[in-house]
Amino acid sequence: MIKTLLTALLSLSLVGCFSFEEKAQEQAPSLGERDIKYYANKTVTSLEIPPDLTKPSVQNSFKLENYVSNIQEDTISFSKKDEAIKEASNILRTPSNVEVKRSGERRWLVVDKNPEAAWGLSKSFFKSHGFAIKKTNKKIGMMETDFLENHPEIPDRSLGVIRSMLKKAIAARYALPIVDKYRIRIEPLADGKQSAVYLSLTSMEEVLTKAGSDDENTIWQSRPKDQALETEMLYRLMTFLGSDHAVAREKIIQAKEEQVLTVELEKGIGGYAKLAFSLGQYDTWDNMGWALDQLNIDVEDKDVKEGSFYINVARTEDQGIFSRMFGDDAIKKSFQIIVKQIDTGKTEVYFNDLSEENEQATIDFSYEFLGSVAKQF
Repeated sequence: MIKTLLTALLSLSLVGCFSFEEKAQEQAPSLGERDIKYYANKTVTSLEIPPDLTKPSVQNSFKLENYVSNIQEDTISFSKKDEAIKEASNILRTPSNVEVKRSGERRWLVVDKNPEAAWGLSKSFFKSHGFAIKKTNKKIGMMETDFLENHPEIPDRSLGVIRSMLKKAIAARYALPIVDKYRIRIEPLADGKQSAVYLSLTSMEEVLTKAGSDDENTIWQSRPKDQALETEMLYRLMTFLGSDHAVAREKIIQAKEEQVLTVELEKGIGGYAKLAFSLGQYDTWDNMGWALDQLNIDVEDKDVKEGSFYINVARTEDQGIFSRMFGDDAIKKSFQIIVKQIDTGKTEVYFNDLSEENEQATIDFSYEFLGSVAKQF
């Protein structure tokens, strides 16, 4: 009898959880109204797995508490009612004209500030949202934050005893953490008085493996991009750079797609992969920069006149015990991505091994890497 009663209660609880989730989805907040919460004192600094390029394994798992300095569950809320953020924004910004450009799901900003001013405001924007700046490369206009834990959509207190009873069944979905980091890239425009500003989101999530068994564990793995969250943060960046809230919202919603992009993965010189874009050289360059952002690739240098990106990335076959002991940085190799226009409206992108060793493993990796780039469009 007791067992039957417990089963009935669990069933009703699950129905309630999923009904809650469906209701939340139906009543998704509009742009500028989303309540974003991050753990202020929980940063994760050692999650360096490029989405779609490295498959997670149990051997790569680690415990969050080993990578955070403070386990206090303080949170920072960045809802539209948060007066502290509004005050900081009003102090730092001056009214500016900020336009929104769009290509597919890709949106970016064109602001009437020079790169130096846009850089300073972007850095302040991250800090005002509780993020530490992990990496900067002012030469190429890129800054990147640490990972910061995203507060769960359904708080622990909302689950109460249900969460304890169903830990192995729903913990991965409702309780295990999600961590986010952001990258901003600033490109000077031709007149030097305007800047193009790109924002990209990278997320990881902790998931259960072998749930319910004695070997149950958790690992970190790449999480599909939350496009709505990225757009929301772009909106907030837009207002921080000086746009009126209502104007910014309208511009992002009404941004028109400039053109349909066709990208083909082909065999190139020496057996290496290449990409064919139905664009001119500069537009292809622009799109490649965005794709490298999306894949969280370490860009060491770039030269728009030369049409080159110099990147550091770990080949998949090099992932192993050495990388787990010393990190991906220890096994990263340097490659060159070359963007070259070959005809009107057609540009090709080549993968160049700077070591000139021409290993078959590198040739194979060129297809994996550029294939991942092509999937971004």
